[in-house]
Amino acid sequence: MANPLMFLPPILFAGLAAMFYLGMQRDDPNALPSTMIGREAPAMNLVQLGDKPLLTDAALREPGIKLVNFWGSWCVSCRVEHPMLMKMATEMGITFHGINYDDPPDRALAYLAEEGNPFTLVGQDVTGRNKLDWGVYGAPETFIVDGEGKILYRHAGPITEQDLERVFLPAMRGEAVKPAVSGLGAATGG
Repeated sequence: MANPLMFLPPILFAGLAAMFYLGMQRDDPNALPSTMIGREAPAMNLVQLGDKPLLTDAALREPGIKLVNFWGSWCVSCRVEHPMLMKMATEMGITFHGINYDDPPDRALAYLAEEGNPFTLVGQDVTGRNKLDWGVYGAPETFIVDGEGKILYRHAGPITEQDLERVFLPAMRGEAVKPAVSGLGAATGG
């Protein structure tokens, strides 16, 4: 009589293969899902980063579209993305708010001093609670938030020129933002 445990590995393999197959059938198989789309931005528990103006819940509910970017000076992809953030903030007047995490304050402040500060408001997530509440997988991640504090879109990875044209500029013009989640760029995480 065969041991029933000998059937366990093939059954587990078949189940895993089925999960991967179903995952690849989505519209964008590289997309990371977000349960935050269409919901109010989570309450924030940030501390002030140096003397920079602090990002608050009330600021997310002010009129107009704004972008919330999770970043860290340790993050290679954040450094790749930073010139695009500077361009969007300084040349295009797009409102960026920053949430720094997993960074000592002195390193984060030195980074902004060296590379420029694209953020209107910024805060530091010292506990890591904010990144969990927002469903952040890694850095950088950028959220488009409307004038009522509702999350319209989540972009994982560095913002590229293509992303700017395809997603962010239409959102600034008040056009519908689709898809509800974005795929990862070539470089992701830190």
